Amino acid sequence: MNNFSFSSIAVVSSCYKEKFSIPRQSGLVSEAIAELTLLKPYAELEAVRGLEGFSHIWLTFVFNAIPQGDWKPTVRPPRLGGNKRLGVFATRSTHRPNPIGLSVVKLLEIRSEKGEIKLILGGCDLLDGTPILDIKPYLPYADMIPDASGGFASEKPFKKMEVQFSDSAKEACISASQRLNVDIKLFIEQLLCLDPRPAYQLGQFGERVYVAYVYDFDLRWRYLETERLEVIDLSFREE
Repeated sequence: MNNFSFSSIAVVSSCYKEKFSIPRQSGLVSEAIAELTLLKPYAELEAVRGLEGFSHIWLTFVFNAIPQGDWKPTVRPPRLGGNKRLGVFATRSTHRPNPIGLSVVKLLEIRSEKGEIKLILGGCDLLDGTPILDIKPYLPYADMIPDASGGFASEKPFKKMEVQFSDSAKEACISASQRLNVDIKLFIEQLLCLDPRPAYQLGQFGERVYVAYVYDFDLRWRYLETERLEVIDLSFREE
């Protein structure tokens, strides 16, 4: 059996600062912006020549926040409510024999500044600090198969939660949007309507406050009813 060794070609600076709340697939939250920085010796404009002609790219990355060796032959996909086991290779579980992920993201811009090459990405599902192993262009004629079967996840997740905002949260969204140049209210709506809670907590509501660290603030919300939640506030974190 052959053993292989790979090195990172880039690292991602993402709006998701912790695992909780990251969407389970890319493209579900269009306002999730990330910045990919190529590492030396790959940080050359020559290495991305022609990439600007593609709207989307594939990223091969490492689930670096998952303990190595922490895998089982079957997993409980959240899409099935966490109650049914399937083979790990029939899912996109982060707990795999080799902790490698694959994600397609929108390529918004290529920047060359201060000797660095950066790719600005939209619709990402990557944790801040994620190591990138490879970048490939997305080819619609080959990568999009209209009659493909999607197994237990053949349908795009539908909107589950109604998201409402407190007055203070609305004001904070305006301020954050101006600071970050991102529609933060839309980002939060896209993120929370998918209900990021673990499967065993679905359907619960009450006074419990949930917190997620995204962009440069802590996002706090609570569930008012089974399908309705309230964003309480956004607390800016100073670095």
